Amino acid sequence: MTDLAAVKRALTAQRIETPSWAYGNSGTRFKVFTQPGVPRNPEEKIADAAVVHRFTGVAPTVALHIPWDSVDDYAALTRYATDLGVGIGAINTNVFQDDDYKLGSVTNPDAGVRRKATDHLLEAIDIMDQTGSQDLKLWFSDGINYPGQDDLRTRQDRLATALRETYDRLGAEQRILLEYKLFEPAFYATDVPDWGTSYAHCIELGERATVCIDTGHHAPGTNIEFIVAFLLRQGRLGAFDFNSRFYADDDLMVGAADPFQLFRIMYEIVRAGALDPSYGIAFMLDQCHNIERKIPAIIRSVMNVQEATAKALLVDRDALFAAQQSGDVLESNAVFMDAYNTDVRPLLAEVRADSGLDPDPIAAYKRSGYDEKIIADRVGGNQAGWGA
Repeated sequence: MTDLAAVKRALTAQRIETPSWAYGNSGTRFKVFTQPGVPRNPEEKIADAAVVHRFTGVAPTVALHIPWDSVDDYAALTRYATDLGVGIGAINTNVFQDDDYKLGSVTNPDAGVRRKATDHLLEAIDIMDQTGSQDLKLWFSDGINYPGQDDLRTRQDRLATALRETYDRLGAEQRILLEYKLFEPAFYATDVPDWGTSYAHCIELGERATVCIDTGHHAPGTNIEFIVAFLLRQGRLGAFDFNSRFYADDDLMVGAADPFQLFRIMYEIVRAGALDPSYGIAFMLDQCHNIERKIPAIIRSVMNVQEATAKALLVDRDALFAAQQSGDVLESNAVFMDAYNTDVRPLLAEVRADSGLDPDPIAAYKRSGYDEKIIADRVGGNQAGWGA
């Protein structure tokens, strides 16, 4: 029998980090569609993130992307965020946009380019020191397009060298989150293509190096919840980048394509006792809202994670374990599916009301007039967006 009071406490304690870049303009390779009211600077991105937290109650931190969110005074930016009721989360590096990185960043054949890229990673740790951030999130687009273009093993050596220098610069409470991606923009071989490669480098570095799972970075049919279970067992799951995919790295709203997959992932988190923030897993969104309004889409994404989590918490673990131990395949699946098929929206409405929040965050946001306000106020200047 599921303890509903315990479920409510777990949902109240849940934390989901939103990304600064999701509030700006984004698009596909073909077009970036601009929107009125989009932030023009990091402060306005943080202001929007604070609004998401105000209506959901579970999104108290915002991740920054450097240099997209570069400012002269990071301590002042941190104070600004604190005044709005949010904090600075993970610091994300960018070693994929400069022309110098055409053949790679930390794995580039040119030692000068490798030095430039590694210096950027170290700069990001300096920013962490100023903002109080504990997480350095690394994603490398490095790879090759053609067989023979570069030496695969040597590129791994170069990667390991850069990671070691970066890891050794970390403060005592800071850690690396090493993300992986199957392909793109490199198409023949990516230098960190899968969780196994990320995991191996993390093991080599030390206990403060952990794997970040981006749910859109896998081949079709990949059993992501198995990866989650394995990394939890090894104590090396550091973070998620939640989004949704139909074909490749679509970066759509989490739970949009396969909400059942999101439920299965969150069940492994719940089963391991890893939902509580004290466990140390950063649950982050990594999405690009290309045609939909930014803030409502992010609120909806947060709610999707909450709904999957609530269903995972409702799995009758005792009944499931008993059915599994007896070898009752159908009963095991039935117990699992009963939780997934539960309408948890009334439960989450109660949780929000108990916390003094509106039971329907989307409706509350629409009534707030914030969308109309930012459209009217944010006129002039350059809008923030990809590369801005």
